[in-house]
Amino acid sequence: MQRSSRLKFLLAVTGLVAVGALAGCASGGEPSATETVTAPAPSPSASSSSSASSSSPTPSSGSSASAGTGSGSSGSGSSGSGSSGSGSAAGSRCAASSLAASIEPGSGGAAGSVIVHLALQNTGSTTCTLQGWPGVSFVGGGNGTQIGAAATQEKSSPHPTVSLAAGQTAVAPLKIVQAGNYSKADCSPKTPDGFRVYPPGSKQSLFVKDADYQACSSADASLLSVQALVPEGQATS
Repeated sequence: MQRSSRLKFLLAVTGLVAVGALAGCASGGEPSATETVTAPAPSPSASSSSSASSSSPTPSSGSSASAGTGSGSSGSGSSGSGSSGSGSAAGSRCAASSLAASIEPGSGGAAGSVIVHLALQNTGSTTCTLQGWPGVSFVGGGNGTQIGAAATQEKSSPHPTVSLAAGQTAVAPLKIVQAGNYSKADCSPKTPDGFRVYPPGSKQSLFVKDADYQACSSADASLLSVQALVPEGQATS
């Protein structure tokens, strides 16, 4: 009985060894699918994808710089683009205290009127922005008293946000109708001391001395109309 049991045990062990050998031959010694998924080798595609992902902030910041350049292009080239970008980021509006106003030649206008450019120059040391229509009126009497009606705003005119680096200028075409187009009774003509100018959004005003035009004391005689501010050199009238 003992010899028979020992023989059965040896036959069973031999059978298991044979099965293991056959399984090894069938697999050819290659790793199973589970091993391949668990420990994959870094592929070129995975490496480049990881690189693109880590470099994605660079295109983002590039877009932001590009937007800054776009806004800077309304000023003066690449040096203006950096300042313009910081001005846009700060969102700072030009204060009246950092602006100088003047009247510059415009397109000349037609019979019975003249078009000049109301210029606002950034006299500050940092970039600021202007957007919209300035408030304009004749003043006189040596004390800044308004004469007649304030300028009407031509709302159909382009009205971009103008970024001004230090020393740069924005202009608003200003149409001045001749007071002689009205009768003396309707106009009550008067020689002004100049113009009072409110930058867009400001409650502080600037004074431009100019006695070359006649004003009408009557508010019913509208002589002034103004377009929105645009970068110097880009006004269409």
